[in-house]
Amino acid sequence: MCVVNLLLTMDLDDERVAKRRKTMLEDDRGVGQQTTTEMETLPHEIIVDILSRLPITSLVQFKFVCKGWRALAQDPLLADMQLSWKAPTTNPCLILHCDFPIRNQLYFVDLSVHNHDKDKVKRLYVPFQTSLPEFDVVGTCNGLLCLSDSLYNDALYVYNPFTMDFMELPKSRQYSDQEVVFGFGFHQKTKQYKVVKIVYYRNTCSSSYSRARRVVYPQSDVQVFTLGTSAWRSLGKVAYQLIRRPSEALVNGRLHWVSRPRRYYPARRLMSFDLEDEQFREVPKPDCGGLNRCNFHLCVLRGFLAAAVYGNYGKLEIWVMKDYNVKESWIKEFSIGAYMPKCLKQNLVRDRPLKIWKNPSNGKVVRFLCLLDNGEILLEYKNRVIVSYDPKKGKFTDLVFQGIPHWFQTVVHAGSFNWINTPS
Repeated sequence: MCVVNLLLTMDLDDERVAKRRKTMLEDDRGVGQQTTTEMETLPHEIIVDILSRLPITSLVQFKFVCKGWRALAQDPLLADMQLSWKAPTTNPCLILHCDFPIRNQLYFVDLSVHNHDKDKVKRLYVPFQTSLPEFDVVGTCNGLLCLSDSLYNDALYVYNPFTMDFMELPKSRQYSDQEVVFGFGFHQKTKQYKVVKIVYYRNTCSSSYSRARRVVYPQSDVQVFTLGTSAWRSLGKVAYQLIRRPSEALVNGRLHWVSRPRRYYPARRLMSFDLEDEQFREVPKPDCGGLNRCNFHLCVLRGFLAAAVYGNYGKLEIWVMKDYNVKESWIKEFSIGAYMPKCLKQNLVRDRPLKIWKNPSNGKVVRFLCLLDNGEILLEYKNRVIVSYDPKKGKFTDLVFQGIPHWFQTVVHAGSFNWINTPS
């Protein structure tokens, strides 16, 4: 028990302590003495189990103490245990995508820590940023981020922001006039990570200029890449026109999107793509009366598929599907009243960057992020402020983070040391 307390209370930010310990170990080895710490007397599995319960930011600092601890941090068993401890209600990391032209940035806040660092925003290093100055976050899964080139829809990277491991995916087939919808996820049964790329395109042989409000892409091509392989596979056409935004929910090994209304079928559909058998299927939607308009987004709540439905004046309802693929299991779990953070009550446009925001919230004031382990709900307002809402008390609290960028889009992320072993 004393070892657990030691690890949990240890301030690894103190570089002097780390250097002094390293020097002592090197000196002891130099005179031929074998130095054994109390932690090293424990069985390896117990040590890894203890480490797997630490916040990801503590583990990042832990591995720089000495070579022995770095080796422990790189043990694949640690990543597996980290993921097994990531319960649906565990406080996550928040990745903040600061989407400015020419050079995008990623920042993070670790909500799982219990010290002063939880109120600090830290910048993440993107080692391939010179090749990908502007990007979109395709998705996050088991500690891995998938980033796509937002300029040309060409380059794709899978990246662990806390180990800085990354891989560039092979190029896939491109069309001269296309629109792309992405998805990224993992299937527990197959143990495979896959990137899904749904390309809608049209032939550009005609020189006529279309004055239509939205360009229609009548043809499609579904492309899938399995991490660890060397090439993309084409699954052919898809019968559904999906909204152009990445998959918002990975539940039961299925990615989920919302379809666009069609001429003879104006109602929107919830569509899933099974990462095991690679088939599209329709998922029943709740009878809340609002999903036929573009006023909701999909999300995950306690591991269940959920829909955040917007009401008038910034109100929000959270509907949850308790039994997957059963229409009658949809229930309204939360009703969140209208609220405007203090800093947004002033002129919202005054200091907004002169740019086109590539990841808009469809003009909505609020976006649901996640449920915290204390039962509070985390919300993002106007890409500017993160707010916690206590459903029991009906109380809103503006969260203040040191160093937070002025404009951002929040990605809920489970930090880990996970990586994919690929053939060389």
